[in-house]
Amino acid sequence: MKEAIRQELADWKLWLARALVVAAAVVAGLTVVGFTWLAETASGYFAALRAQAWWAPLLAAPAAAAGVVWCTRRFAAGAAGSGIPQVMATLEKEVGEAERGLFVSLRLSIAKILLTSGGLLGGLSLGREGPSVQIAAGIMLQVRRFMWYGTPAAGAPVGVHGLLVAGGAAGIAAAFNTPLGGVMFAIEELARAPERRSSGLIIAAIVLAGLVAVSAHGNDAYFGVIHAPAPGLDLLLPGLLLAVLAGIAGGLFSRLLIASLSGQSLDPFSRFRARRPVLFAAGCGLAVAVIGIVTAGAAFGSGYGATRIMVEGAGAMPPAYALFKFLATWITSWSGVPAGIFAPSLAIGAAIGNDVALLLYGAQMPALIALGMVGFLSAATQAPLTAFIIVMEMVDGHAMVLSLMACALVSYLVARAISPPLYATLATFQLARLPASPKELPRPPE
Repeated sequence: MKEAIRQELADWKLWLARALVVAAAVVAGLTVVGFTWLAETASGYFAALRAQAWWAPLLAAPAAAAGVVWCTRRFAAGAAGSGIPQVMATLEKEVGEAERGLFVSLRLSIAKILLTSGGLLGGLSLGREGPSVQIAAGIMLQVRRFMWYGTPAAGAPVGVHGLLVAGGAAGIAAAFNTPLGGVMFAIEELARAPERRSSGLIIAAIVLAGLVAVSAHGNDAYFGVIHAPAPGLDLLLPGLLLAVLAGIAGGLFSRLLIASLSGQSLDPFSRFRARRPVLFAAGCGLAVAVIGIVTAGAAFGSGYGATRIMVEGAGAMPPAYALFKFLATWITSWSGVPAGIFAPSLAIGAAIGNDVALLLYGAQMPALIALGMVGFLSAATQAPLTAFIIVMEMVDGHAMVLSLMACALVSYLVARAISPPLYATLATFQLARLPASPKELPRPPE
């Protein structure tokens, strides 16, 4: 045993590489914290603009959508969309070292930060969690430059696959202020073939990035605390109804996104999108602006404010808010801007739970709001364990553990019958960007 410890401590290169992985996790966490500040600042500027003139979004949203899509297509095509499909595509075996820069790189991470913030500056309905996955993965991937002495089989502590998994999950952990949620995301969505010998280092990097966010934002629940009594049998039927409704809505949302982003639809809007993507994006921005004005501003942005209001019981949302937020988020994603769906999905789910509670004369409202959040997120992403852990940590809903788990599972099963998995399907679309021959591939950006 002493000999094994001596050999372990004697390999200074191994410990240096491990230190680099840990340092990169800290940098990734700090970057996501900075991205969060920039995104919230952009949303604040939009709110100030809207306060000056009610019609300002009719100009700001189309201009932001058109400008962001033009910049994305011109300078950083790999930054379009959520960011999670890009990381998942990079993990596929057919993506080699030369092609990896098409999906994940430091340059794309920087572009993702600026372009996503640009979308929020125009009030578009998008989240920053999916983009945080691609951003953090691009930062973690830079560690491979310093691992000059081989692969995990030759002694390196973690390979490219592990770095991508750690980076992507670290992005979720830091964005949601939920380290455990990041670990579960890595297990459920990214680590299809985990590197077992480096799993401890990967988990440590994920948790460390999450702790950086906790240090920056505090350890408070992200959406406040759910003040719900211990659930009893009286929650069974309303909870089941809500789980089914959230599953249907989330499944339709996923299917709609897949059809819109596949580029294979033959409807007039999709044909126009293919011919004039920037003008189409402007039209989408105008539609989002109209929806936002109709909802008195509630449908603009990520939906954090609306969700927190519902969770804390501090106010009510406009009628049919769930439907309007659903449409605004779908249209924003369809426009082609870099946009995540996690935060808007939580807002949609909270609104569905709120509506079901109102149908039952306000009974069990806090609990049903939490169940709606986990149900819709589970259905839209088809990642029930990740959804359950994230919502439980974000609303401090430990008293509802079993109810949240059951709702996530039921909604997931309902959605699976309606739509294929969202991120896995979008990842296959990303793989279509690979060149037919490696000789045709330009030098990947870094």
